[in-house]
Amino acid sequence: PAEVGAEPLAPRQSPLSAAAMLRSTGAAARALAASLGRYGGAPHGGAPRLAATAAGVEKFKAPPMVYISGEEMSHYTMQLILERWVQPVIETSQWEFYDLSCKARDQSGDKVLRDAVEAGNRIGAIFKEPTVTPSKEQSKSMGLMKPLGSPNGAMRKGWNGITISRDTIHIPGIKLGFDQPVFFERHAVGGEYGAGWKSVGKGRVLSTFFPDDIKEPPIIIDGRQVEDNESAVVVYDNPLDNVEDLAHIFFARCLEANIVPYVVTKKTVFKWQEGFWQKMKKVFDEHYKEKYLACGLLKKTGGDLQHLISDAATMQIIRWTGGGFGMACHNYDGDMLTDEVAQVHRSPGFITSNLIGKSADGSLIKEFEASHGTVADLWHAHLRGEDTSMNPLGMVVALLGAMEHAAMLNPANKADIFRWTGHCKEAMYTAFRTGKGTRDLSGPTGLTTEQFVEAVFEDLNKRMASGEMPVPYEVPAKEELAPSRKLRRGFEHVDEEGIKAFFEKYDTDANGAISFEEFVDMTLELGIAPMKKDPEAVKHHEARVASHASTEMPA
Repeated sequence: PAEVGAEPLAPRQSPLSAAAMLRSTGAAARALAASLGRYGGAPHGGAPRLAATAAGVEKFKAPPMVYISGEEMSHYTMQLILERWVQPVIETSQWEFYDLSCKARDQSGDKVLRDAVEAGNRIGAIFKEPTVTPSKEQSKSMGLMKPLGSPNGAMRKGWNGITISRDTIHIPGIKLGFDQPVFFERHAVGGEYGAGWKSVGKGRVLSTFFPDDIKEPPIIIDGRQVEDNESAVVVYDNPLDNVEDLAHIFFARCLEANIVPYVVTKKTVFKWQEGFWQKMKKVFDEHYKEKYLACGLLKKTGGDLQHLISDAATMQIIRWTGGGFGMACHNYDGDMLTDEVAQVHRSPGFITSNLIGKSADGSLIKEFEASHGTVADLWHAHLRGEDTSMNPLGMVVALLGAMEHAAMLNPANKADIFRWTGHCKEAMYTAFRTGKGTRDLSGPTGLTTEQFVEAVFEDLNKRMASGEMPVPYEVPAKEELAPSRKLRRGFEHVDEEGIKAFFEKYDTDANGAISFEEFVDMTLELGIAPMKKDPEAVKHHEARVASHASTEMPA
């Protein structure tokens, strides 16, 4: 780990050094480097860095937080954001930085991961960049001494993980997928992820439970005959002690956000999942049911908490695009269903992923990260010298969440932190609304990774310098459109072909529209043209119209 109070670890590819930008980014990045031209010293022996400034903004100190860095494109982008958005106004001397890149983990014998877990336990607020869990091929190409497991399992275990909250991210004024928020609680422990297994041949399998109290007799869980020449025998358990904590987190969040809660299992087939539902239902009935009824959130669920079979949940996620619902489920179901939510809501980049655990004293530990990975394809394009357009929304929302949780735990500068996070969010959303977003939302004219970071920095700097509190953007109310005339009573008697012929008569140039000159001719023939206050002219016009009507009007 970096020393406490140090600047972030020097990136493995320096994010905004002049040399790195000229060498490994495209034309847009080279132009940005040339236009900025402000380079400062390099901490930890890295390449020179931009001396980011924020004119007219007074710097304030952030409370303690753990910052876990990853690698590839997501790491590169977050380093840009740290230097351009965070460091100009926020002193991060109380943050602790841990490098979980594959090489750093390998060189430390994974001590850096153990240190990061310990720091998370001690501080309680963590931000994590996406990391790589290397395959055998990657381990070999990186020259790693031994295979590395996913750091997430160690974190969930080390922080007594309760739930992984995965929610949709919404940009006011931009339609993504779901209209209203969708919340998910994925049980953070148990299931297939911690399974033990062996590949075996024909024979017998006996699963036996031995109680801690040796005076109690063993219990046979299952015994069966294995008939195939090759079978995979798998053993895992689902801990249930922390389901009550998960229930409180889930129901409280849904109630605050005015969201309808559902519990998802496959208990009709997997009978062992019944305990999860029973614990969730008990907490709901005892602590939340009356509150939900008072808010009218159970009108569509028969006035009670509704259980969904996982198969049905899969279908409803596609159908309920209006959003406004939440689901709590087992570990594996949560993993699969939230991937489906991500696809309905455009991509994993618009979904949060926040691990909530519990320290020994009962306080909540919260770790925030994006749902997407390191975005290797963009990283490789970046290394080839091509322009990239990386959308950092999910990572930034995670960073803001971690900073706000840290401020709740240590509220000395809470107002300053929340003012900055609010302005940061609004500046980022404004960029997307005004066509200054990345290309996934703004199309081919969208900004490159570096241009987007700089555009948001300039707006954020102005907002912070104003001294004002952030004001969330309100989407203008849509004008009510009158219903189609075809829906009106009596339309069935209208001769549409006759109307079409009538229109074509006055559309003299056949362009499908009535010009002003054509409109004047039409109103004159129909006798509806406004006339000047001249009795003789009006009389003459009426006579001409009557004569014209008697010879040309259809029968």
